[in-house]
Amino acid sequence: MNLLVEKRNLIVGILLLSGSIITFSQSKTDSVTHLREVTITQKALNPEIKSATPVQILSEKKIQTLNALLLSDAVKHFPGVTIKDYGGIGGLKTISVRGLGATHTAVVYDGIAVSDVQTGQIDIGRFTLDNVQSISLNSGQTDQIFQPARMFASASVLSIQTQKPVFSNRNITGKISMKVGSFGLINPSFTFHGKINRRLSASFNGDWLSANGKYPYTLHYGTQYTDSSSVEIRKNTDVKNIRLEGTLFAGFSEKSNGYLKAQFFNSERGLPGAVIFYNDKSTSSQRLQDNSFFTQANFTHRFSNRWAAQANAKFNRSGINYTDSAWMNSAQVLENTYNQREIYGSIAVMNSVTENLSFSAASDVSLNTMEANLHNFAYPGRLTWQSSLASKYATNRISLTGSLLLTQTYESVKSGVTADNQKKVSPFVSFSVKPLEEINFRIRSFYKNIFRMPSFNDLYYLRTGERKLRPEDAHQINLGITYSLSKLKWLENIDFSADMYHNRIKNKIVAKPSASLFEWTMTNFGTVHITGLDLHAEALIAFSEDISVETGVNYSYQHAVDMTDETNRTYGHQLPYTPFHSGSGRVNLINQWVNIAYSVIWSGVRYSNAQNYTENRLPAYSDHSISLNKTFIIDNLTFRPSIEFLNIFNKNYEVIRGFPMPGRSFRINITVNI
Repeated sequence: MNLLVEKRNLIVGILLLSGSIITFSQSKTDSVTHLREVTITQKALNPEIKSATPVQILSEKKIQTLNALLLSDAVKHFPGVTIKDYGGIGGLKTISVRGLGATHTAVVYDGIAVSDVQTGQIDIGRFTLDNVQSISLNSGQTDQIFQPARMFASASVLSIQTQKPVFSNRNITGKISMKVGSFGLINPSFTFHGKINRRLSASFNGDWLSANGKYPYTLHYGTQYTDSSSVEIRKNTDVKNIRLEGTLFAGFSEKSNGYLKAQFFNSERGLPGAVIFYNDKSTSSQRLQDNSFFTQANFTHRFSNRWAAQANAKFNRSGINYTDSAWMNSAQVLENTYNQREIYGSIAVMNSVTENLSFSAASDVSLNTMEANLHNFAYPGRLTWQSSLASKYATNRISLTGSLLLTQTYESVKSGVTADNQKKVSPFVSFSVKPLEEINFRIRSFYKNIFRMPSFNDLYYLRTGERKLRPEDAHQINLGITYSLSKLKWLENIDFSADMYHNRIKNKIVAKPSASLFEWTMTNFGTVHITGLDLHAEALIAFSEDISVETGVNYSYQHAVDMTDETNRTYGHQLPYTPFHSGSGRVNLINQWVNIAYSVIWSGVRYSNAQNYTENRLPAYSDHSISLNKTFIIDNLTFRPSIEFLNIFNKNYEVIRGFPMPGRSFRINITVNI
């Protein structure tokens, strides 16, 4: 892209942001104090019930009851979520919400989005849970309008909030943990918080994970008339991860605060092949090494009781190295290396006209580049400018939110043809109403039109990329109810939500055969209609002061069908790997002796292919886990040992065809809080 064009667009964007700020100079904001109040009241008033858009939240306490090691293990318990899991600790894991695909879900880490312009999706299996304070999933977008413009730019948002330092009478706190388990699992971790002075504190967290991944599975072979089976051992499934993270928290004054965070991550793992036909040895020789380093910062300032502003910045460098020693070429090895870089900045302002009415404006800019060791690689770059305007009116009984997002992208390459620049406007509107004053029953609805840009792989991958791709266009409609009841004899509280939704995707990006069946190309050839229902309920039952039960259950129905071409064999068929029915449940028995936590994940029938034929059918499965834990206090140290039994019925199943999941296994965890 021409340098003069880049400068012109940058100047125009700055002027637009300045104009937005001036426009809202007569309105009042959500101040920093208000944000803190929201955080506190959310715990008391349950944002899952009050939110105008569907939101599910897992606190640190709830996460401990799910027998989860990785982020992907916990997210499976959200309704409407489909996790593509290629098996084992090191297997790729991506999230799809309400049938829209992983590329339509933003993953946010401490308020700033995680990006991958190469594939457009995030491997959520790379995130462990040792330093996680809460996980939330919003369909549509959050009720919060004081946020970067990028936060308005996805069909759903998976947000990860890490732990923040809390000090009482000690200047140093922390915890150390050790997990060991089946298939060679070793996972030590630590977290330390230190108070530097009255205004500064620091946090340092790290973990190392290693596993050989050699779990048994049942291999079926033969014909439909004479089926045989044998027990095999999964191979090339080892993984080694290390993650180090440091954060500096600053409370400059009562009106200003912020943080500076840096993280290093490195992983080396095997990529086991699919167990298909007579590939019983799973002799895959593919290896993947990925590493990343990012630093991100946030600064929030409250100018007055009416005005606030925040700034965010991030630099990210990530790379992957893919090798296959069995590749048949002159070098007898295939080695591909890809490197990405991102520079990101955001500024947002907000104020309130009244106590109930607020406005916000935000502007984000990001520059993404990619390199590879491939011949004739395009070396693409993308400059993205996003500007948002939002407003919110909220009382105890009514909530109305609306926003407009303008996205402009400018493509550049060093080799070949440049893809088309894009300019899109994305509207959003939501409302929530509480009809009766005395009953905590609410009706909610939202509409959102959003799009997703083609990834660099979609546009520029050798032989398959297509420069003329258009963005996918998605329309979301949701209508739901929420209900909450508390303090009914022994029933401390019960929360319930039900949401019906309809999603429509146009210009879906798919791979299709070109002139040769052995050569595929990306194209906009797809229309998908998704109709679904999400149900969620949870309750706290207190039998006495010493005995209580926490329980939760989720159910989802998804009818996600291809509506592209009536003459095509896939017309009206369910999307691959999208179950019609799925659900989850958890029960946590809390007592003075040993706490017992039970959880289950259930999925109905899916199809591994867009053609819903019998031979492409994957059977339903359920995965049950149970854990025991006890907390001890010895000399101001808190010990929490636990043991987890996973897939206790030793179910032999596949989430992705050809990639068997581990059977019965265990984990032992000892955590010491200092």
